[in-house]
Amino acid sequence: MKKFKGVLIIILLFLIIYFLQINFFSWFTIRGIMPNIFVILALFLGLFAGKKIGGICGLIFGIILDILLSESIGFTGIFLAMIGLLGEYFDKNFSKDSRFTIILMTVGATVAFEICMYIVKVLKFHTQVEILPFIIMLLIEVIYNIFIVIIFYPGIKKLGYYIENLFKHKKLLTRYF
Repeated sequence: MKKFKGVLIIILLFLIIYFLQINFFSWFTIRGIMPNIFVILALFLGLFAGKKIGGICGLIFGIILDILLSESIGFTGIFLAMIGLLGEYFDKNFSKDSRFTIILMTVGATVAFEICMYIVKVLKFHTQVEILPFIIMLLIEVIYNIFIVIIFYPGIKKLGYYIENLFKHKKLLTRYF
């Protein structure tokens, strides 16, 4: 029952973020660039729910986004799944209680995702490599994602620990028992 409640929360989060990404942030673009909140969601799920949930949700959400918005299916799912798995790595090696650490994780995840997507676009669709416009787009998106994390950090942290309690079973036993 607890995991079912967690899955419903994750689905609701996806729907809210989809609405925000497609409708709300399309009004507030800088040079036509919007934040990529799905990267934050995949990282958030990897950090707090674990690599299985983060990877699976990243894959499923990415495939849904590809079906609805993209010209090819699968690449967004693969890269969002990798971000979900990266979240587990970050969870084991860094503190998720620090706002600065979460910001650095978001920057790393956003940069990794966008570089992978750019490489796929260049290789698959034979687009011309333009480094300077890509770097400008990447910087704007990273700054957007940083502002979103700064603004919503208290809610992210609170909801994250709630999801962590639902999905991660931390049973501590000492070696003396």
